[in-house]
Amino acid sequence: MLSNIGIPGLIMIIILALIIFGPKKLPELGRAAGQTLREFKNSTAGLIEEVKENPSETNKSEKETKSI
Repeated sequence: MLSNIGIPGLIMIIILALIIFGPKKLPELGRAAGQTLREFKNSTAGLIEEVKENPSETNKSEKETKSI
């Protein structure tokens, strides 16, 4: 879906974002989006580590949900 945008589309999106949010607010929005992605990445990494440490517990919960 995003592969169809291309360079002209990205330039248009950046120009629209500058017009809508202004040059002062745009860095704050980018920073907030970066922090959100970083938190998401850290939480998913934590979940993956938890599953790797206790694979037997995840198998039990899968069996329980399948039987319901």
